[in-house]
Amino acid sequence: MLKGVALGFLTYGLFSSADALIKSLGGELPVTEIVFLATLTSFVVILVLRPRGERWRDMFRMNHPKRVLLRAACGIVSGIGATFAFVTIPLAEAYAIIFLSPVLVTLLSIPLLGERVGWRRVGAVILGLTGMLLVVKPGFRELHPGHLAAFIVAFAGATSMIVLRMIGQTERRVSLIGVVMVSALVVSGILMIPVFVWPSTDAILKLCLIGVLGGTAQMTMMAATRIAPANRVAPAQYSQVIWAVVFGVLFFAEVPDWIALVGIGMIGLSGLFTLLREDKVSGWPRRVPLLRNRL
Repeated sequence: MLKGVALGFLTYGLFSSADALIKSLGGELPVTEIVFLATLTSFVVILVLRPRGERWRDMFRMNHPKRVLLRAACGIVSGIGATFAFVTIPLAEAYAIIFLSPVLVTLLSIPLLGERVGWRRVGAVILGLTGMLLVVKPGFRELHPGHLAAFIVAFAGATSMIVLRMIGQTERRVSLIGVVMVSALVVSGILMIPVFVWPSTDAILKLCLIGVLGGTAQMTMMAATRIAPANRVAPAQYSQVIWAVVFGVLFFAEVPDWIALVGIGMIGLSGLFTLLREDKVSGWPRRVPLLRNRL
């Protein structure tokens, strides 16, 4: 159990480091090009480190192809939207909004899954939405398209979580990972063509490092969820907010004020409570690979 949780924290530390490198490329490369090259390098790492017993030729042997493809579409939207958010708004704000996903899962599960939501989960939703208002401060400052992009990522991530709940115990891990990555490569590659900029040597090195970090993180996440229940590993993702604040202060001169820090904390508590409640209330599968909601 402890080893699995520790791997979860390591996983999200790797993801956060990759996100910081993505943000550093924002002024040099178009968003779709960053998504394509980062996904490509991550995919190469995953191919090298793939777990034994997984055959990539089985990627498209799906029991529920429409739902797997819907999850892939969510991954594409999330990948492009999150990258745009990272390069246009502070990391901590982007994470804070994206981490509304578990809260949105609660809201979407009412019409889509017919679930009943008790007062505790309603309270968590209100707490999370209030925290988002404190972080974004609408009406008190200019909002940017990056804030909207981050919210779209949260919505797409919530949809992906619900789909994963439906198919996580019936689909192969290679399908859950591979279809999303291949789809993201195809779509971002097509969108990249009109705006392609030849990357500098420094950008190529960063992209390779992003691939190593992201691919390794996917593998450590799979390892973590094999040795510990997914609902024990998932809360580690909220450590990314801490990484975001640290990286923002150290490398991007992004210092959140105390109101934003309070809002971030509220969102973290709301999402953490909701995520833990999802397992008890909705029967969240305990052994599916908890893939992060974007690539």
